[in-house]
Amino acid sequence: MANGATQELEGEPAVSAAAPAGTGTPAETVPLPLRDVRRKRPPALSFVLQLEVARRVGRVLTLAALDLAGVFLAIFTALCFKALVRDAWDPSASFHEAKRTFAFAALVTVLLFARSGLYDDRAQRPGMTRIVASLFQVTLVALIFALVDGSGERYTTYYIFYASLFFALVYVPLFRFAYEEATGAVLRAAGYRRRALLVGSGKQIDQVAHALGDAAHAPVEMVGYISLTPRPDNGLRSLGEIDDLPEVLDRHRVREVIIADPDFPQDRAVELVDECHRRGVRVRIAPSTMEILIHRAEFVPGMAVPLFELKPPVFEGVDFALKRSFDLVGALLLLVVLSPLLALIALAVRLGSRGPVLFRSARPGMGGVPFGCLKFRTMHTDAEELQAELEDHNEADGPLFKIREDPRLTAVGRILRRFSLDELPQLWNVLRGQMSLVGPRPLPQRDYDRLQDWHRKRYLVLPGMTGLWQVSGRSELDFDDLVRLDFLYLERWSVFLDLVILIKTVPAVILRRGAY
Repeated sequence: MANGATQELEGEPAVSAAAPAGTGTPAETVPLPLRDVRRKRPPALSFVLQLEVARRVGRVLTLAALDLAGVFLAIFTALCFKALVRDAWDPSASFHEAKRTFAFAALVTVLLFARSGLYDDRAQRPGMTRIVASLFQVTLVALIFALVDGSGERYTTYYIFYASLFFALVYVPLFRFAYEEATGAVLRAAGYRRRALLVGSGKQIDQVAHALGDAAHAPVEMVGYISLTPRPDNGLRSLGEIDDLPEVLDRHRVREVIIADPDFPQDRAVELVDECHRRGVRVRIAPSTMEILIHRAEFVPGMAVPLFELKPPVFEGVDFALKRSFDLVGALLLLVVLSPLLALIALAVRLGSRGPVLFRSARPGMGGVPFGCLKFRTMHTDAEELQAELEDHNEADGPLFKIREDPRLTAVGRILRRFSLDELPQLWNVLRGQMSLVGPRPLPQRDYDRLQDWHRKRYLVLPGMTGLWQVSGRSELDFDDLVRLDFLYLERWSVFLDLVILIKTVPAVILRRGAY
């Protein structure tokens, strides 16, 4: 049979229709329609895949149900095994006892599993290592609660805890493995593929593209690559150079960008990550062999190549709930405890000079949206008018404005500034959700307008009353170093870190390190 010519329509290959045998006529090229009918997806499956929110909710509910079923069966099996050893086999009694024990374990399991990212998307979910660690954490929390609550007295031994953990380490991973296999089969039947763009200049581009294309559970559709330097043909579609990235992301509906070059320039990487995050595109790094050995990379189920995701520095999901709860409880307690001090300061400001007690400073908050940042008034009422005249006397580095002997300060205000007591009314901003107890400090509009683009990434989260600035030298540090401290805080955030910073703020303020 003669081979016909081929062409490409919308990225899909065309096929040739050969002439009937024996006619002697040349083959006729028949172009395919925009969608290859040989790859037609079942209508029901295609519809489900389009419902992104429904899929996410269904994923979380299904995984949570499987986890809870595994935990319940683990407790039930442990109780049955104990009864069997004691020759008191009674499944009904073991079932009712498991129900009483299960309630608290269920809540802790869901919270800790969510905190560990075990309900994330398929491509982001951790593997067996994180599941085992989370189950150990659940057992430890349940044991501590039983000891503190006194309910542990009804157990002659702690068998129920370690036995339940043992069986949970069997049931939960088994259920999750079955889920991964079943949903992977559904995704393959639906023709689901992640649209990805490779970026780099080395030969690792070819290796990563080949490996990810063969991924079992969630194969990746490589729309092409962007190279830093001219490269020979490698079987992938070249989409231009790195400067063409914004246009490529928009035109090809890319869902994720994979940096497949261990020597990728750091300055270009920062720009790439920023462009992608603006468009809601994930950024991942395919590590070299040496990086995998150094960082002990954890294998993600279904991934032929372990990928590290570079997430934007924001608090979301469980992290946001934890941080917001910490802020609400902490702000309320501080307002109650400090209320006598707040009343005394308000009286001193009122008697010290003419003007209002509180000063509402318009400052950019999260996302650059301005809000009224509350402070005890520390300056005379004409302070803003004198700002322009004092610009030449600025002693601070970068966009900040600081003068050690600011003539606009009142006598009371100078004391309040020295000990940062003028910031206490911002507890109300925390309660209103405009600020956090700990986070990057909000800057006045004048300073904000002078920031560089990379500085403004600190505004991706709520500003804080205190932060690493206040406990790491404060005004004695270079401004760029202060911004890097903000980024370091965002990368290493935890409730414990917030608590540590709050505790360290007290001696930093009392000792007046770097404050003026």
